[in-house]
Amino acid sequence: MQITKRLFLSAALAAGLSFAGASLPETAASAAWEPVKPIEFVIMAGKGGGADKMARLLQAVIQEKGWASKPLNPINKPGGSGSEALLHLKGARDPDHTIMVTLNSFYTTPLRQPKIGIDIATFTPIGRMAEDTFLLWVHKDSGIKTIEDFAAAAKTAGNSWIMAGTGKLQEDQLLTDFLNASYGLNMKYIPYKGGGKVAKQLAGKHANSTVNNPSEQEGFYANGDTVPIAAFTDNRLEMFPNAPTFKEMGKEFVYYMQRSVVGAPGMSAEAAAYYQALFQKVFDSEEWAKYRKKKSLQGDFLSGQALMDYWMKERDIHKAMLKKMGAL
Repeated sequence: MQITKRLFLSAALAAGLSFAGASLPETAASAAWEPVKPIEFVIMAGKGGGADKMARLLQAVIQEKGWASKPLNPINKPGGSGSEALLHLKGARDPDHTIMVTLNSFYTTPLRQPKIGIDIATFTPIGRMAEDTFLLWVHKDSGIKTIEDFAAAAKTAGNSWIMAGTGKLQEDQLLTDFLNASYGLNMKYIPYKGGGKVAKQLAGKHANSTVNNPSEQEGFYANGDTVPIAAFTDNRLEMFPNAPTFKEMGKEFVYYMQRSVVGAPGMSAEAAAYYQALFQKVFDSEEWAKYRKKKSLQGDFLSGQALMDYWMKERDIHKAMLKKMGAL
């Protein structure tokens, strides 16, 4: 990440460091912004999903390291495919103390629900912590071992084949639409609030398949209940070497989900610099490196204008996908 002068100076001030070899004046050091009350840490998804697990790990690392002057308080707001969280952030009474963990519904929900009046360009870009990955999962008792097995079984079942997913017309349903179109299927998509609930539907045999993130299925996978059939990534994932990518099977479709921290509209430049430096520090930590590896997370840290540019590009991509689905 290219660190801006403002970010560097604010981080240095917050840490009480010297700049250019000279001690900063006491008045300058005391002027550095830091939270003066607990930080509202909104999660744009339900409990037990990838966003929820990430947010609570971030909160725990910051608390254990003593990196923030005030605690981060996680609050789940999954309603309306994330519109509840977006509206909450837009209307934040104290933008400098309100941040959010987001996913790709950050793009799709404002596009699908224009009446809520959300423009993501007005939100404050704090930090992209990773891009999460997706795999196609089935239950071990299905006997399915390959994408060919999956396609044959789902085609035979028709609309009685249940694909469980998170939310309506967002990440999981976009991937379901790809599978239906690519393999001539007619799977029935049923949405739930949160990837944790989705994973339980498959493990309990209430659904035939899911396109969960690794972090959401890992417990059931470790127990041998669920099996990954294929990955929506550029390359095979280290954790799942036997799951080929759709790309290597001739389907030019790769899809990732952002795991980003977003600030409320109207956040001051000083507060934004504080949070950008804070989450850069978390990204560089050993704890986050271990978590990324364990959850098969990809991507570098993005912040500031680089993150805003990423959002604008991804919004255009998702707009085209939704139009193709007939959702816009």
